[in-house]
Amino acid sequence: MADAQSWVPDILGEPYEQLTLELGDDAEGPVVATLVRAGAPASDAPLADVDVLYVHGWSDYFFQTALADFWTDLGARFFALDLRKYGRSMREGQTPGYVASLGEYDDDIAAALDAMGTAGLGRRLVVMGHSTGGLTLTLWAARHPGVVSAVVLNSPWLELQTGAIGRQALAPLVSARAKFDPLGSHPVVDLGFYTRAQRELGTLPESPDNWRPERGFPTHPGWFAAVLAGHATVAAGLDIDCPVLVLLSKGSTPPIQWSEAMTTTDSVLVVADIARAATRLGDRVSVVRVKDAIHDVMLSGAEPRARVFAALRAWLIAGVLV
Repeated sequence: MADAQSWVPDILGEPYEQLTLELGDDAEGPVVATLVRAGAPASDAPLADVDVLYVHGWSDYFFQTALADFWTDLGARFFALDLRKYGRSMREGQTPGYVASLGEYDDDIAAALDAMGTAGLGRRLVVMGHSTGGLTLTLWAARHPGVVSAVVLNSPWLELQTGAIGRQALAPLVSARAKFDPLGSHPVVDLGFYTRAQRELGTLPESPDNWRPERGFPTHPGWFAAVLAGHATVAAGLDIDCPVLVLLSKGSTPPIQWSEAMTTTDSVLVVADIARAATRLGDRVSVVRVKDAIHDVMLSGAEPRARVFAALRAWLIAGVLV
C-alpha cells in the first residue's frame, strides 16, 4: 500500500487528494496514472467494508463529486482513477488517451488497487466505469474472477455505434491500418453536441486546458483497433462472476445536428444496442433504463439524475452488497 505521505491536495479541493502512480516508460516517455480519493466515509453506514474504484470515459477525467458523495454517504471509501494519458495523468508529448490494447490498463488498475490496500484490509471491491471506462472495466473484471464484489457500468461502450454488422465490416480494415500506421489521423466525427448538452444542463464544470476538449481527443487506428477488439470480446460472451448493473438512458439521438433532445437522451451511443450487449456480460446482469438521462447518466438533469442515484442505491441495498 502506498505511503500516506505521497498523497497531495487535488484540484477538486478539500477533502480530495491525489496520488501519482508510476507505470514505467513507453515510446512517448514516462507513463503515470493518478488515483484520487474522496474524504472519510460516513460511519456506521451499510457499505462500511466496501471500496469503490471509478474509471472515467474517453476524453475525460474524474470531477463528479456528487458521485463520490453518494458512495461515501453509504459508508464506502471512494477512489477514482485518471488513466494514463488522461486528465491528471497527461504528460507533455503524449498522445491523449492512446493505448494499443485495453489490456494495458491492467497495470493502471493494479497500481490503484495496491495503493488503495483493499485486499490487504479484507474489504470488498466495487468497480464503476463510464463509457470507454465501462468497457475497460468489463473486460478487466472478466479477466480477474474472484476480485470484485460488484460492477456498476454507466453507459458502457459495449458495442460500436454502427452495430455488430458495421463493426465486423470495419474491424479488418482498422486492424490492417493499425499495424502500419497506429498513430495516423482519423476524421473528426465529434461535433461537440454532447458537450453542449452538458453545458445547457449545467452539469459540466470548467476543466483544465485539454483535459476534456469540446469535440473530444483525436482518435487513431491503433486505439480504434483496441476498442473494436474489446467489442468483439464482449460480443463473444463473458462470464463476470459477480452482479453487474448497467445504467443507460431510455433513448438515443443521432449526433448529426443539434437538437434539444440531446439534453434528455444519449447522443453518443445507441442505447438499445448497449442493452442487448449487456446480456452477454454474465449470469447476474441488471439493466436500468432511465428516462431523460444523457450519455453520462450522472451528469443528467436534476430529475433523471435523482432517479439514477435512487436506482443504484436500491440495487446495492437490495441484496447485492447488503
